[in-house]
Amino acid sequence: MTPASGLARGPDRGMDWLTLLLAGGGSAYGAFIPVYLTAHAWTQTRIGLVLTVSTVVGMLCQVPAGLLVDAIGPRRRTALYWAIVAAGLVPMVFVILPRSLPVLLAMAVQAAAGSIFTPAVAAISLALVGRDGLGERVGRNGRYGSIGAGMGAAVMGACGYLGSPKVAFVAAAALTVPALLALRAIGPDRAAVVPMTATEERPGLFSPFRLLRDRRLLIYALCVALFQVASIAVLQLSAVDVTARLGARGALVIAAFLIVPQVVVAVISPWLGKAADRFGHRVVLLVGFATVPVRGVLFALVRNPYVLVPVQVLEGAGGAAFGVMMPLVAADLTQGKGHYTLCLSLVGLAAGAGTAISTALAGWTADHYGRHAAFWVLAAAGVAAVALVALAMPETRRGDAAPSEPGEPAE
Repeated sequence: MTPASGLARGPDRGMDWLTLLLAGGGSAYGAFIPVYLTAHAWTQTRIGLVLTVSTVVGMLCQVPAGLLVDAIGPRRRTALYWAIVAAGLVPMVFVILPRSLPVLLAMAVQAAAGSIFTPAVAAISLALVGRDGLGERVGRNGRYGSIGAGMGAAVMGACGYLGSPKVAFVAAAALTVPALLALRAIGPDRAAVVPMTATEERPGLFSPFRLLRDRRLLIYALCVALFQVASIAVLQLSAVDVTARLGARGALVIAAFLIVPQVVVAVISPWLGKAADRFGHRVVLLVGFATVPVRGVLFALVRNPYVLVPVQVLEGAGGAAFGVMMPLVAADLTQGKGHYTLCLSLVGLAAGAGTAISTALAGWTADHYGRHAAFWVLAAAGVAAVALVALAMPETRRGDAAPSEPGEPAE
């Protein structure tokens, strides 16, 4: 599928602002949740359980969300609109009722709404530029998303340091309104004038099972899951440790932990999108994944929180590769077959599984053996992720992908 004439003329500014505001309202304050709940006498195991339950809800919603976005076509914007509204109410629950049941329900709502974000934004991006322009568009999404998360982290870190941590959550909720305005500002949905090819099938009840016959998808999904296991809980563990060591100053250090990788992502994401199309998708994956175990080892060995701030450059490099490559690989795997957002949701399901394992494993290990041991466990998962990419993940870039193996859907 190629973009229709005139559809890929320049980036859509509405999409730039939407990705910026979604990240600013959600990703940034999420890192403050463990700190906020710790201040309310929650144990690491209890925090890990709540985060895990939230992730499980997100996992259960991933495939239905992908099917929904595929099925509703141009009405995907309406679904995204209400998902933004629902997610915007979640931060206020932490302010008003920071108790077990309300927090658990709020995190479940956040997870369900968030499962719409990725496939809907990806589908709108694909409709705006077509497959051939997707690398650059995804790179721009990564850039503006990281800028939004970095700015949100800076504002919320300052709120936590100068005022009450509750102000950070109120600020996150306040970003809902401009996010909705940005969604309305996106150019007309052009999906209707970018028809499916004759070989592409519309999503159906058994579409997930047909996609799961592709061995490349299964390998990539496992790589993604291991990446998340190794990466997600590092900041959760370090945020609590930094707060215990530095007190109120810890909010600024945690904000720096968030801002540094976002700066890196903002700088390199557009370049990664172009580099992946030039040098191959597997190469970018391998380099990005290799940063994860190195980061885990450094967090295990270094005790000075200020020294760990520049280490977060590695998170930025790995996160940029992860974020840019996921929609590109999904597009590779569905080339000529359709089901793009469904494939992306299946990979997101694997990512959610990795996130759930990471938070639960890290919390349990930290409570029983200490945070130092938890960092080493996460680093070991990162080594496994790199090994799997190096030894089993094939090249998926169009024109370079290996021939389909028996049992795989033909390209």
